[in-house]
Amino acid sequence: MGQFNKKYIFTISMVSAMGGLLFGYDWVVIGGAKPFYEPFFEISQSPALQGWAMSSALTGCLLGAMVSGVFSDGLGRKRLLIFSAFLFTVSAIGTGATSDFTVFILFRIVGGVGIGLASNLSPMYIAEVSPAAMRGRFVSLNQLTIVIGILLAQVVNWQLADPVAPEATEAQILISWNGQMGWRWMFWAEVIPAGVFLLSMFFVPESPRWLAKAGNESGAMQTLSKIGGQQFAKLEYERIRVSLAADGGKSGVGLFKVRGMRKILLIGVVLAAFQQWCGINVIFNYAQEVFAAAGYGVSDILFNIVVTGSVNLVFTFVAIYTVDKLGRRALMIAGSAGLAGIYLLMGAGYYFQVTGWPLLLLVIAGIACYAMSLAPVTWVLLAEIFPNRIRGAAMSLATATLWVASFLLTYTFPWLNATFGTSGTFWLYGAICVAGLLFIYRKLPETKGKSLEQLELEIVK
Repeated sequence: MGQFNKKYIFTISMVSAMGGLLFGYDWVVIGGAKPFYEPFFEISQSPALQGWAMSSALTGCLLGAMVSGVFSDGLGRKRLLIFSAFLFTVSAIGTGATSDFTVFILFRIVGGVGIGLASNLSPMYIAEVSPAAMRGRFVSLNQLTIVIGILLAQVVNWQLADPVAPEATEAQILISWNGQMGWRWMFWAEVIPAGVFLLSMFFVPESPRWLAKAGNESGAMQTLSKIGGQQFAKLEYERIRVSLAADGGKSGVGLFKVRGMRKILLIGVVLAAFQQWCGINVIFNYAQEVFAAAGYGVSDILFNIVVTGSVNLVFTFVAIYTVDKLGRRALMIAGSAGLAGIYLLMGAGYYFQVTGWPLLLLVIAGIACYAMSLAPVTWVLLAEIFPNRIRGAAMSLATATLWVASFLLTYTFPWLNATFGTSGTFWLYGAICVAGLLFIYRKLPETKGKSLEQLELEIVK
């Protein structure tokens, strides 16, 4: 392991993972802006429009994932990551500048396309440049930057918002700085990391596995040599070549018909959907409702969001440390079981109208459990289980499924919360976690420590 140029791998992985940071920021910033833009756009009394404002970006995520699937195997990873950075920049400027709700939604969708591209391509790129023994921790860097982006958005929201009295009415919020300008600056702040990502991506190499698939042997060998030296490059390139030849010249839909492919596609799709429908993301997107039901006011809610974001960051480091030691399967099982138990207690807390710190502690425990298991490990698995020739298209399908699940989760929460109450909603998410646990236990193989080509030979039979 000492022969690898870990500094070089870390650098190009972190640049690619900037897509994750923008993903996290763009995805969560709207939650902090929510108490202020809703009175501005006069949608506070419309659950349907509230849900649409929160979930509209997810329709863009789905489109971005589909675009990635169509073009990433043809154009490569680098070009589309540059395009995603451009979309993040445009979305940040436009969302904060508009005073029209329809235009607001359109720019949110543009940002969602950027998220869809980055969420698919960043972990895939990192997996394709990382040696097998350390692939889990490097791909987990993408989740780390997502979490940093989430925390950054939470801190920006908290610091930009003027203190709001618990008894403040919507009319008072509307005429305040928060209601007129504060929520705009929450979106505009994203321009800085988006610009850094856009410029930095011009200086990273294309994925060596994509270059090999495209017939660019010299380019692939050059990057592989920088990663692990000439001997590593020769061995790794030969493995890639054999893997591509084993596909018999098939690609796209034709390769999906190969024996065993449907099995691995099913695993990828179910894991992607489960990562969202385990329910933890409603805490980030609907923090106002979740904490208000626990008895907190607006200013306390913004502070609590920062607390949960900090916990998310700390326990992501736990995942980075353990994913190549304990393995993917063990962490996924532990995360599913842990969330099921936590949701059982949270539902009981809301049912018996417990307020204050006990529910805050349960929320923190749920986020910690998710951050060290399902959140990062799902992206690791999706980036490594699919064969070289169709990795872009197959991961795009899984990522598209993830964003459909995320859209349904985000859009339905207001309705579920109104229909079943907060307690019933979290009990439902707990039941889903039990179902996910059973699927993982029965179907998911262990992938740690194996090259992408070795995994292809073992999984796709």
